Amino acid sequence: MVRVDSELGSRSERGARAAMVTDASGEVTHQVTNQPPPLGDLDLFECDLALREGLERAGAAWAEGRVRGYALDMGTQRAMSLGREANRHEPELRAFDRFGHRIDEVEFHPAWHELMSLSMAHAVHALPWIEPRSGAQAARSAMHSILSQVEAGHGCPISMTYACVPTLRAEPPVAAEWEPRVHSTEYDPRPLPAADKRSATVGMAMTEKQGGSDVRANTTRARKIGGDEYELMGHKWFCSAPMSDAFLTLAKTREGAPPTCFLVPRRRPDGSRNALHLERLKDKLGNRSNASSEIEYRGAWARRVGPEDRGIPTIVQMVHHTRLDCVSGSTGLMRQALLQAMHHARHRAAFGRRLVEQPLMRRVLADLALESEAATALMLRLAQAFDAGAGETASAGEERAFARLATAVGKYWVCKRAPQMIGEAMECLGGNGYVEEANLARLYREAPVNAIWEGSGNVVCLDVLRALAREPETGEALLAELERAGGSDSRLDREVDGLRRELEAPGDLEAGARRLVERMALALQASLLVRFAPAAIADAFCAARLGEGGRLFGTLPEGSDLEAILERALPA
Repeated sequence: MVRVDSELGSRSERGARAAMVTDASGEVTHQVTNQPPPLGDLDLFECDLALREGLERAGAAWAEGRVRGYALDMGTQRAMSLGREANRHEPELRAFDRFGHRIDEVEFHPAWHELMSLSMAHAVHALPWIEPRSGAQAARSAMHSILSQVEAGHGCPISMTYACVPTLRAEPPVAAEWEPRVHSTEYDPRPLPAADKRSATVGMAMTEKQGGSDVRANTTRARKIGGDEYELMGHKWFCSAPMSDAFLTLAKTREGAPPTCFLVPRRRPDGSRNALHLERLKDKLGNRSNASSEIEYRGAWARRVGPEDRGIPTIVQMVHHTRLDCVSGSTGLMRQALLQAMHHARHRAAFGRRLVEQPLMRRVLADLALESEAATALMLRLAQAFDAGAGETASAGEERAFARLATAVGKYWVCKRAPQMIGEAMECLGGNGYVEEANLARLYREAPVNAIWEGSGNVVCLDVLRALAREPETGEALLAELERAGGSDSRLDREVDGLRRELEAPGDLEAGARRLVERMALALQASLLVRFAPAAIADAFCAARLGEGGRLFGTLPEGSDLEAILERALPA
C-alpha cells in the first residue's frame, strides 16, 4: 500500500519542495530531486544581451520600451501556457452551419485569440507602417523573434499582415482602403465584412498542387468584370491563416500570360460571403495552433493589385518581407532552445557535478550560444537594411541592394541551422527534452518550416544566383559590407578574398550554389560579430566556422573562452 506523506502540506508547498511517497513502513520510495526549478516569468529582452545591443546598433533605441514591454508580457508563464493550450486544442474547420449553409470558417481555441490580441496590441503586425522611422523594422524583427520563442503558430497571420503592406501599395486605391485596417492594433476575429471590423488581417495563397514554388505553372484564372474587379476560378494548395479578412493571390488573366496579383476579401462589397471555399485543413508538421488549408475560388470576387501580368514582381515585395520574418522566427526558436538548455544545465547534476560544469557540456552550450548570437546579429542587420533602404538617396539604394541579396542568404542559412541547433539543445535535456510537456519538443517540430516557407533551400539559392546575375549591385553591396570588418581577423579576410574571387570568376555557379550561399552567410555573421560582439564571441565563431572547428555542435577549438560565452548568453 502506498500513500502520499500527509506532512507535505498544501499543493503550493508540495510544488515548492520535493514530493515524497512512502510505503506503510515509512520507507521513502520516491523523492523528486536533481530536477531544475521552473524557469518562471522571464524578461526575454533583459536576459538577451545580443538583442539589446543589436537593437541600439540598428537605430532602434527609441523602441526599447516597446520591445521590453512585449518581452515582459510574452515571457510570463501565462503566455507560455497560452502557447501550450493553443497547440493542444487544434483549430477545426466549419464548412457548413447546422442548417447546411456554407460558412467556410475555422474555429480556434480562446488561447489563440488571446495570443493574437496580445501581439497585435503591441503592433508586431504593423510597427514599421504605424511608426515609419529609423529602427522600426529592427524593433519589429526583435519582437517577432520574441513571439516565436513563445508560440510560433500565431506568428503566421501576424507576419503576413505585416508583409502585405508593400504589395498593397502597388495599387494605391486598394492600399488606401486596406492599410488603415491593417494598422489597427485592436484584434477583431469576428467573421464580418472588413468595413465593419475594428481591424483586419491579410493572408497569402500562391502555390498550387501542380506547381509549388513554380508559380508560373499556376492554372487559376481571372475574368475581368469591370475596372480593377475580377472573378477568380481555381485552387490553391496552401493557404495559411484562412480566417484572414483578405488574401493576396496570383491568377492568370489569359492563357499563356504571366500571373497577375489580386486581393481576395472574405466578403464581397455588398457584405455577402465571397466564393472562397475551404476544402480541408492540412495535417502538418510543426505547430498545431495555426490552420493551414486548401482552398478553391469558385467565382471569387477580387481586385487587381499592380499591373496585369506583373503579379510575381508585385507579390515578391510581400515575400521579401516574410523572408525577413523567416530569419527572425528561426532566431527566436533558437534563442528559446538555448535558454531551456542552459537553465537545465545550470541546475541538473550528473557524475558529481552540475551539467554546466562538465567540459563536454560546456563546449556544446557555448557553441549553441554562438549560433544564437550570430543569428541575432544577422537578423538585426537585415532589418536595419530594410529601414535604411526606405529613402531615395544613394546610400538607401546600397542598403536595398544589400537587403535584396543578404535576406535570401540569411533566410537560407539561419533557417537551415535552426533544426540542427534545437535538436542539439534537446539532447542537453535528454529524455526530459523529448517529451511534449517540454517546450523543446514544440520548438523542434516547428523548426523546419521556415526553411521551406517562402522558398525552400534550392529555390532560395537559385534566387541568390539570379540576383547576382541580374542585379550586380547586390553582390557589390554584400562585399562592401564584408569589407567593413577587413583587417580584424585573418580567417575572415581569407574567406572574403575567396568569396570575391568566386563571384568574379566566369562560369555556371548553379551546381555549387548551396556552398556559395553558405559561405556568404558565415562570412556575414563573422563580419558582424568581429565588428560588434565581444572578442571572446568573435574569436570563437571565426575559429569554429571559418577555421578548424568540427562539423557538429560542441567541437569548438581549444582556447575558446567558454566562460565568457556562457555568461553572455544567459547572465547568472
